[in-house]
Amino acid sequence: MLAPACDSVFDVVFWFIDRALNDKEYLAPQKMHRLLYLAQAYFAAINRGRRLVPAIFIAHELGPLEPNVFRIFQSSERPYIERLMVPEAIEPFLDTVWRRFGHYSADYLSRALKLHQPYADALKEGPRTEITIAAMTRFYSRKRSDSEARVATAPNVERLIKPRVLRTQTGKPVAVKQWLPGGG
Repeated sequence: MLAPACDSVFDVVFWFIDRALNDKEYLAPQKMHRLLYLAQAYFAAINRGRRLVPAIFIAHELGPLEPNVFRIFQSSERPYIERLMVPEAIEPFLDTVWRRFGHYSADYLSRALKLHQPYADALKEGPRTEITIAAMTRFYSRKRSDSEARVATAPNVERLIKPRVLRTQTGKPVAVKQWLPGGG
């Protein structure tokens, strides 16, 4: 099993907080949990089950959340956590997650994610049941028709990571997307 792409979940938490501040937005803790979950899920879908962060997500009645981040942010006195940078190669991915989901409210994201199969299946087992990385990978990498994706409020991974368009030396546009080993 490959190591997670980032050293700590808090590296990504601080990246989202900083991004929200740069966009002059307040990032509510519940919204942060939903964005973390979506980042972990889509990263796993793109990278064949590899974790973005060394974290687990559980099914909570409010929606998916990471219990360690929840505990730190529920306290009025937060311990000092050294801010480290996320790897440079991960920033474009996080930026994509922010641009795709960051404009939604915490309530909207919570309602939408409660319809997603990994969360719903874990919650059926009981509160605080882990939403496994395998379930996330299966659900978020599955191809859906556009209408299915809208109903499930889960865009296909290809729609999330839109190909970049570059030009050849002759000026012809070409679509460029991330290479996925063994992805065909």
